[in-house]
Amino acid sequence: MVSPLCLGAMMFGAWGNTDHDESIRIIHRALDAGINFIDTADVYARGESEEIVGKALVGRRDDVILATKVHGTMGDSQNERGNSRRWIIKEVDASLRRLGTDWIDLYQIHRPEPGTDIDETLGALTDLVRAGKVRYIGSSTFPAHEIVEAQWVAERRGRERFVCEQPPYSLLVRGIERDVLPVCEQYGMGVIPWSPLAGGWLSGGYRKGRDLPQSTRAKRIPARFDMSLPDNQRKFEAADALGALADDVGISLVHLALAFVINHPAVTAAIVGPRTMEQLESHLGAQDVVLSAEILDRIDEIVPPGTGFNAADTGYTPPSLEDATLRRR
Repeated sequence: MVSPLCLGAMMFGAWGNTDHDESIRIIHRALDAGINFIDTADVYARGESEEIVGKALVGRRDDVILATKVHGTMGDSQNERGNSRRWIIKEVDASLRRLGTDWIDLYQIHRPEPGTDIDETLGALTDLVRAGKVRYIGSSTFPAHEIVEAQWVAERRGRERFVCEQPPYSLLVRGIERDVLPVCEQYGMGVIPWSPLAGGWLSGGYRKGRDLPQSTRAKRIPARFDMSLPDNQRKFEAADALGALADDVGISLVHLALAFVINHPAVTAAIVGPRTMEQLESHLGAQDVVLSAEILDRIDEIVPPGTGFNAADTGYTPPSLEDATLRRR
């Protein structure tokens, strides 16, 4: 059983807050506020995030559901990444060392890898569960058809199955309502959406008449923030309209955004990724906000169900779109 808010640790370390002591204080404040779920990944600041989380959980590990992920590039070698048995078996031990723990509650495959058979990946993960290093396994940012394939392979080959999916989902990124969320419900999978504030677009700073916020994330993934792109201009218009709606109903845009994600019946917990204590405090309490049908209808008028604005916000481009040779054989 996990809290409706999950503390995402991506912003702890070089990608965000470089002050380890302050990051640890933020983690402790989240735990004291009733959050019992923490999500990180090996690739976040090349392991630094996991190290910070590990230090913060000394003496408190048993009270926390701890999730991390594998897939991203962790070195210069082409084999220090991906979803192969070789890499997963090696990298889980590195994550365990950095986290300072004997087990990972939820070990997730961070992105699909078409070049690796899903049976190989599930086979390696199954061995980790049986070895006691991992309790449950999950996927992140998988298309609906690959979620289904993984479920079928697990059943037919006697593998552990993904019990959870971590997709992008927010007021501005609603594409998963078309297929991923219904598929997860069908297979009884938990759903823990990442970026429920759309990478900061729903923090309240993206409003007309205000200076645009500056962030390390905008520098790292400019395609999602470059205001010269028409997609981001449309996203800005929607963010401003949603901010006006939040003002109208008397709640913060942050609470509106988080409550919207938590409100979906398929969603288990929304992952919040604060960089500062102030940001964390602004997130707390969102789980208690109730959105009426009228408010949800007004949201749908601004951003229709199942839609989004910028393909970069989905976090994954399949090879069939990225590699022109696959479209022009």
